Amino acid sequence: MIFTEQKKKINVHFTPFRDGLQSSFGGKVRLNDFLPAMEMAAKAGLRHLEFGGGARYQAPLFYLNEDPFETMKKIREAVGPDVDLQILTRSVSGVTLTEQSIESLQLQAKLMKEYGTTYDRNFDFMNDVRNLVKTGQPIVDAGMHHQVCIAMMGLPFESDTVHTSEYYINVGKQLLESDIHIDSICLKDASGTTDPKTVYDTAVGLKKIMPSGMKLWMHTHDTASMAVACYMAGIAGGVDGVDLSVRPMASGTVQADVRSLAHALKGTGYSLDIDVSLMMEIERMLTEGLKDYEFNPTTTTADARVLGFPMPGGAIGPNVHMMQKAGILDKYSEVLAEFPVVVEAGGAWTSVTPGSQQYWLQAFNNVMFGRWAKIDPGYGKSALGYFGRTPLPADPKVLQIASEQLNLPFFDGDPLAAAPNNIEVAKQALQERNLPINDKNIFLVLSAMVPGKKMEANEGIRFLQGKGKIDIPLKKKEEPVAEAPAIAAQVISGPQTTKCTVNEKGVARTFTVTIEPAGDGSAQAADTTVQSQPGEIYKVYSTFAGSVDIVDILVKVGDRVSKGQSIAQIEAMKAKFDIKSQKDGVVQEIYVSIGDEVDSSRPIAALR
Repeated sequence: MIFTEQKKKINVHFTPFRDGLQSSFGGKVRLNDFLPAMEMAAKAGLRHLEFGGGARYQAPLFYLNEDPFETMKKIREAVGPDVDLQILTRSVSGVTLTEQSIESLQLQAKLMKEYGTTYDRNFDFMNDVRNLVKTGQPIVDAGMHHQVCIAMMGLPFESDTVHTSEYYINVGKQLLESDIHIDSICLKDASGTTDPKTVYDTAVGLKKIMPSGMKLWMHTHDTASMAVACYMAGIAGGVDGVDLSVRPMASGTVQADVRSLAHALKGTGYSLDIDVSLMMEIERMLTEGLKDYEFNPTTTTADARVLGFPMPGGAIGPNVHMMQKAGILDKYSEVLAEFPVVVEAGGAWTSVTPGSQQYWLQAFNNVMFGRWAKIDPGYGKSALGYFGRTPLPADPKVLQIASEQLNLPFFDGDPLAAAPNNIEVAKQALQERNLPINDKNIFLVLSAMVPGKKMEANEGIRFLQGKGKIDIPLKKKEEPVAEAPAIAAQVISGPQTTKCTVNEKGVARTFTVTIEPAGDGSAQAADTTVQSQPGEIYKVYSTFAGSVDIVDILVKVGDRVSKGQSIAQIEAMKAKFDIKSQKDGVVQEIYVSIGDEVDSSRPIAALR
């Protein structure tokens, strides 16, 4: 039990409007469905709210047809000028999933400040101090509060050299000895898998070397039901502020509910700096605003298995939604079981974005294609050093496979220096499409650029062209089903042969169909044998049962295709997959365009 004679107020960073939305729904929540509750929180006296960055930059642009910057602006207008609004950025990736140039990060910081941000919490999934120092400078230059993170997680295997309190304290020591200005430090455990003793020892060690007056914050998730225990340990060790949420977006994959920690602190001398009694009204407004959204039990239920697959709540939510949409949620447990393998082989970087997504996609690939048969580009580049130095050396065998598959050598240089400067590429894309060229539009395009992805599928371009996607996890409305009229069964006493002609898009095909009675000829389901005429049309479909996006079309009408040849590429789970023809033939028709959404019932192309 913790206790202090000198009473201390613990600051609260309120997270339902960013991390809550991300961990519960992948961030896919329309602004107007939560803005009233956010405005209420500000009126109730909460002065530190999370509102952007992470998936709450990407989700509006990718899935809601909303401008993420205009969303931030409207939030600032709603809560007023006196509330601190905080974003989350990913070091060399910024608010994207790929490495960015320093020029891109400078543009990002400028825009974030312009659209209402006062705090920028910056983390690096490698805990590479070089990256944190260099990517922190644009934050400082833009005039935002620079909160640097030490990323934490519990390892799914034994190690006495990384992800220990000594390891984390050493990262903090290097940061404090660097020449970057730091306003506060945050212990960020995105997966909620660090044990309380490690949290306590780390907090104690950091407070000893931090300047007087510099605050130590702590962020964790309640995925394994450990959040309150870890917050208590952190507070006992000297933590000054914590991240908390409120129902219906609290616990499970999100942060602990404000009321849970407030109750745990009763009689200890510690208390929270907000009025807990106001949570009921905020909860009521959130519940009302989200009444049409489908809460997935996987994201709302605590799951102690996460201790063996350190996956952030903010990534479990989106990935579960993507697996469900793609029709492959049955693979979820197999993917989780592969996690310890990919974590150790890759080099044990922390499981925060984009590192968590890279772990997830490699585990997914191992399940779908066989272990290491298909290296996810992000995972491979991370293991090879393109995002920074891995905490532990990666498995040499995996490095060799990654290098061969990706055609990349091992890299030990500066990730920022090696990253492409896509500002001019984004400008050119805007110019070619007669779209306005300004800072915001440039960043909307470059932040959605992924190596190998065509500009026609770029979410920034599509949004600016009025083609933004709408993909909201709403409850399914049950449609009334009309009863089919009863049809008298006809008894077939012997084989019946007939012909039928099918006319499809101008192509006529004639079939000879023979229906034979089953068993003794009673009215049972009949076997049907279909014999097609030569030159039959063969259609190519997505191999995913659920919805996926077309990101490239690799053939055109008239092309001769061989069995096993890729005819298109789709995106599922934020990764590209080839759709291959199972037959030889000539392309007769292509039914889709880049950017279209298809499932296994909609044909992609037709061959003859």
